[in-house]
Amino acid sequence: MSLAPWIARQTRQLLAQRGHAWLLQGPSGLGQYDLALALVSAWLCEQPSAHGACGHCPSCHAIEVRTHADLAVLMPETQMLALGWPLSEKAQSEIDDKKRKPSKDIRVEAMRELVEFAQRTDARGRGKAVLVFPAERMNAIAANALLKTLEEPAGNVRFVLASEAAHQLLPTIRSRCQTHTLGWPSGDEALEWLRAQGLESEPAQALLRSAGGRPDEVLRQAGAGLSPAWWVELPRAMQRGDAAHLAELSPAQAIDALQKLCHDLVLQHSGAAPRFFMASQLPSCQAPVQVLTDWFKRLMQAARTAEHPFNAGLMLEALANDAQQALLAREPRRA
Repeated sequence: MSLAPWIARQTRQLLAQRGHAWLLQGPSGLGQYDLALALVSAWLCEQPSAHGACGHCPSCHAIEVRTHADLAVLMPETQMLALGWPLSEKAQSEIDDKKRKPSKDIRVEAMRELVEFAQRTDARGRGKAVLVFPAERMNAIAANALLKTLEEPAGNVRFVLASEAAHQLLPTIRSRCQTHTLGWPSGDEALEWLRAQGLESEPAQALLRSAGGRPDEVLRQAGAGLSPAWWVELPRAMQRGDAAHLAELSPAQAIDALQKLCHDLVLQHSGAAPRFFMASQLPSCQAPVQVLTDWFKRLMQAARTAEHPFNAGLMLEALANDAQQALLAREPRRA
C-alpha cells in the first residue's frame, strides 16, 4: 500500500536520523499508525532505501501478511483484530471460547511476551522492531515493564511508540524516546489523497472540514456513514433534541460529534471563525459561554464511560437532551 504523501515525507525525515526509540505524537487522524508501520518496515527491510522499505522483499512480505518473526506489535486486542494482526494462541482461545471479550487496553500479558521477544536473537539478521499503538492504552504495570525494556534493550531492537495522547504516558518513557510530532497535510494535498481513496471531491471537502483537517478521520467518518448532509443537519437536530439523528452512532462517536459542535459554538460566541462547521450551519445560539463550557465538561465526563455504556440507546437520548438544553439556554435577564 502506498503511503500518503505527508506520511512518506515524515518517513524519509525519521529514517535519516539515528535512535533506538521513537515516540510519534499528535491528534488522531493524522496517520500515527501508518508512520509507525512504515518505520518498522524500513528497519526490517532487506533492501531499504532513504525512502523506506522496498515493499517486495521477503521481509516486507512477512510484515504485509502479519507473520514477521522479528516484529512485535503491541495494541489493544480490539485494535489488533481490526487491523488484521494475530493474537497470541492463548488470547485467541480465550476469546473464541467466550471466556472474555477482546481487550480495549494493552494487556500486561502482551507486555510480558514483549520482554521475552526482546531477549531473543533476531531471525532475519536485520535486528528486531517493536510497534506500540496507541501507546496511551498501556496501564501502569505494562508501562513500567516497557520502561525497563527501553532502558536496557537486549540486542539490536528498536522501538516506535505512536500516541494520540502522549501526555498520558509516563514522563520516564517520554524522556527515553526521541519525539516526533506529526505534521498536518495541506488542504489540497489531503483532498487529492482522499479522492484517490475513492471519495468524491465535494463530500471529501465537507468531511475534511468536519474532521478538522485530519484525512484518516474523514475515512473513519465516511465508513461510519456520516455524510456531509448528516453533519450539516446535526446542529439543528440537536436544537430540536432529536436523538434519532444520533441513532446510527456509538456513544463515543456521538460524543465526539457533539464536542465539535460545542467547540464551534464557543468560538462563535467569542467572535472567532468556527473550525468544524460553516458559520451558516450553526444555529442561532444565545446560551452564555458558561453554559457551553459546562456542557463540554459533561461531554468529557460522559466520554469516560462511552466505551462501556449501561445502555447505549439511553445514553444517546441523554446526550441529545443535554445538547438541546444547552442550545436553548438564554442569558438571564437583568433587572
